[in-house]
Amino acid sequence: MEEIYSILMMVGTFVLAISGALTAMERKFDVFGVFIIAFVTSIGGGTLRDILIGKDVFWIFDPTYPYIIMGGSIFALVFNKCLEYLRSTLLVFDTVGLALFTILGAEIGLSYDLNMLSCVILATITGVVGGVLRDVLVNEVPVIFRKEIYATISIAGASLYLLLKLYNVGYYITELVPVLFIIILRFIVVRYKISLPGIYKKI
Repeated sequence: MEEIYSILMMVGTFVLAISGALTAMERKFDVFGVFIIAFVTSIGGGTLRDILIGKDVFWIFDPTYPYIIMGGSIFALVFNKCLEYLRSTLLVFDTVGLALFTILGAEIGLSYDLNMLSCVILATITGVVGGVLRDVLVNEVPVIFRKEIYATISIAGASLYLLLKLYNVGYYITELVPVLFIIILRFIVVRYKISLPGIYKKI
């Protein structure tokens, strides 16, 4: 199980680093700014998760993750011109990171014997907080506070994962189906512009 945690964290960290770096480059940040946004996007959710459950913050005691973030940032910088031709590149990396970190957060919650609701909350924090910090730092309203369904997808994916665990569904189905569910649902939501109703105050 520890090996699965490590793989999910490494892959999730890498893809979210790319997502953060691409966002920073769109805003014409310098190289240092690109690395900072990539770093915050990658470790924001996991850091808050670890603090909340009293766990050692994962990246402080394992230098592998800062190196992975640097690798993701360099990848985005080097291949930026190629990635520009893929209009959905940022969405792809952001969505994959959301899916992987959501399931990772749920797994860690279970490993700490938390109840189902707490596991869903922990999974959502792990999945979305990095993106919130990224948006704040680039002076955007975070996507979870706008009409686009984002955190709701994380909640749904975590809930599906916990249900599959509860009913002892096969290991690979339990691990893969919720990840694919989150990815596919996010693409559907963005493609068809599905959103929650906004609340507008009349002046």
